Amino acid sequence: MSEVAIAKKAAIVDEVSEKFSAAASAVIVDYRGLTVDQVTRLRKQLRDANVEMKVIKNSILSRAAEKAGLEGLGEVFTGPTAVAFSNEDVVAPAKIIDEFSKEADALEIKGGIIEGKVASIEEITALAKLPNRDGLLSMLLSVLQAPVRNVAYAVKAVAEKEEEVA
Repeated sequence: MSEVAIAKKAAIVDEVSEKFSAAASAVIVDYRGLTVDQVTRLRKQLRDANVEMKVIKNSILSRAAEKAGLEGLGEVFTGPTAVAFSNEDVVAPAKIIDEFSKEADALEIKGGIIEGKVASIEEITALAKLPNRDGLLSMLLSVLQAPVRNVAYAVKAVAEKEEEVA
């Protein structure tokens, strides 16, 4: 192999390693058996959620994972492999891929990374069941509003009682 080719592969390994390190989460999937239309729809859904999906050679993925310090991830790099990287939303790639795999049986989750740690298939599917960032924020807002709402109801009840007495 020429030195130019080796330098290009080393640059790709560095780029993928940086993606692994910078990702809030990454989901590794086997896409064998998906039609072109299915892959296109999946990529569009991921792109709409600011998730980047790349098909990368397993040898490059193994080297990049090793360079990023992700031990134990190398065994999932067998067969056709695609990786969905998200730098913003931890839940988005897992949720989209899990939902899509229900209609496309050929799509199989192999594993992933959650906030810099290697995650199993079970952890990725559990992550997919969580609400997305907007859902979590609305739940938090609801919890924060509850005490204020209860005080308002109590004040209203006291005011109505005072009106009845008067």
